[in-house]
Amino acid sequence: MLFPIGDENYDRRTTPVVNYVIILLNILVFVFLQGLGSNEKFTYAFSTVPAEIVRGRDIVTPNRFLREPRSGRPFEAPGLQPTPIPVYLTLLTSMFMHGGLAHIFGNMLFLWIFGDNIEDRLGHIRYLIFYLVCGVLAGLAHVFSSVILAGNSEASLLIPSLGASGAISGVLGAYILLFPTRRVTVLLSWFVTQVPAFVAIGLWFVFQLVSGLGMLGSGSQQGGVAYAAHIGGFIAGLALIKVFEIGRPRMDEYTPRRY
Repeated sequence: MLFPIGDENYDRRTTPVVNYVIILLNILVFVFLQGLGSNEKFTYAFSTVPAEIVRGRDIVTPNRFLREPRSGRPFEAPGLQPTPIPVYLTLLTSMFMHGGLAHIFGNMLFLWIFGDNIEDRLGHIRYLIFYLVCGVLAGLAHVFSSVILAGNSEASLLIPSLGASGAISGVLGAYILLFPTRRVTVLLSWFVTQVPAFVAIGLWFVFQLVSGLGMLGSGSQQGGVAYAAHIGGFIAGLALIKVFEIGRPRMDEYTPRRY
């Protein structure tokens, strides 16, 4: 599997301040509000819960007593917490929370690599709106898929989701459409090489699509990954980027030539 670690930025004209602020906010929320993932009450209060979005009301569930898989020791896991904001706003707040260090590292790395080029293309304000809209649409795609897969299982609709992956998937969709041949530096096994963006991002999307179809086939959520949000965000980015580009200069009007 290809893992992107950088891309070409020879034609970037502006400092991607909005992208930097989004990354910083994600880190601050994870460190200080989520307590590096230990503050489960905060996380369960501001994550997106499909049942809450469908019904339009807050749902609170009791704590559960579970057993640690390896040691077998019992521990208390918090249930869904009271949400002090309208539940629909969790489609936004969940975008700035993560489930662990690996989760936030991978998301912020992808956003660092690909987000600056889209911000440079759209401008700061348009990029912020584009990012948030893609994230909300990705969250709704996850809610919709959860309802389809739930069947008669009420419990599956109470599983909270969180993370910036849906919004970042929208950025990837925009990137592959605007910069399909841009060289992306990737880690392939133990080797570092460069491939066109349509290869790096295209393979990523194929993996999401195959995994998402496998999830539909099994009728369950695989590994806790919201593949529907990734797919929905990517499609939203593809569909919306040209709309958000309206009124912006054509790329060939300001892109310097390389000799």
